[in-house]
Amino acid sequence: MTDENSTTGAYVTPGTEFTRDQRYIATRITADRRDGFPIEPGRYRLVVSRACPWANRAVIVRRLLGLEDAISMGICGPTHDRRSWTFDLDPGGVDPVLGIERLQDAYFARFPGYERGITVPAMVDVSSGKVVTNDYAQMTLDLSTQWRELHRQGAPDLYPEHLRDEIDAVALAVFRDVNNGVYRCGFAGSQAAYGRAYDRLFARLDWLTERLSTQRYLVGDTITEADVRLFTTLARFDAVYHGHFKCNRSKLAEMPVLWAYARDLFQTPGFGDTIDFDHIKRHYYAVHTDVNPTRIVPKGPDLTGWRTPHGREELGGRPFGDGTPPGPVHPGEEVPAEHTAGAMAG
Repeated sequence: MTDENSTTGAYVTPGTEFTRDQRYIATRITADRRDGFPIEPGRYRLVVSRACPWANRAVIVRRLLGLEDAISMGICGPTHDRRSWTFDLDPGGVDPVLGIERLQDAYFARFPGYERGITVPAMVDVSSGKVVTNDYAQMTLDLSTQWRELHRQGAPDLYPEHLRDEIDAVALAVFRDVNNGVYRCGFAGSQAAYGRAYDRLFARLDWLTERLSTQRYLVGDTITEADVRLFTTLARFDAVYHGHFKCNRSKLAEMPVLWAYARDLFQTPGFGDTIDFDHIKRHYYAVHTDVNPTRIVPKGPDLTGWRTPHGREELGGRPFGDGTPPGPVHPGEEVPAEHTAGAMAG
């Protein structure tokens, strides 16, 4: 195990299969106050890193639902050490709202000596400085269902009740074989473990190709939580997973249906405008020293193709259903222009 990886629990153990520690803080922020944390505008701060695919989900959902004024956002830098994600992007290296240098301070404020991963995304109670939850899967569902009264006018329904069983089933398959599957490839401790993960990953991508060849979105005719969950992995596929994690049967750009689907979402407000390719590449290649001991960050690949036409409109569908696209990115939350697809030419 390397120190640089320990804050997220991602590392290589020789001879074994990678197993993700999924023991997250299960506290929820709900309308009925069931866990003592009610829905309250301005009370909580969402702490993320733009490098992290799990945090990227929360960034997208918060933006699509228009919760920027209700939930502030703190952005950690793309790299971390063995102790914690840090706020090195902020003046003085201190989060301007929480007043801390390291995310671990919010974890320790509630759980002294917290021994599991100091992970993003994390919801922090601003007044107490204590972490509330880091359960990323439940977090985005709660943003859709529990925070509804604070959604912007025209916010899409990302988790429609009549489609929840199908969304959950698709999202689970995507998590097991794709979202977590790329990590099972990258952190495999044996050839056999890598081979099993690789086969499952590309079998699932082939299944997704077939599903998306006749429909624009994963479930129904609008964007749902399932699309958000798949997109954040696809956005990182060619930049890091293909090479860094040895997921190299095909690049995303060589899988026509998935590549068009990913570009369709990337060009939809709320998706591509949350993607920081510079942070993504620097995080994976610099932090995962088990996989990349030199910490050299590759110059490629050429990412300008994300802006090219995708043609998915021909399949119909209504991206936001009866709702509307989100407005401009909230001031201060813009991805630097030099970190976007149009600027990353390799």
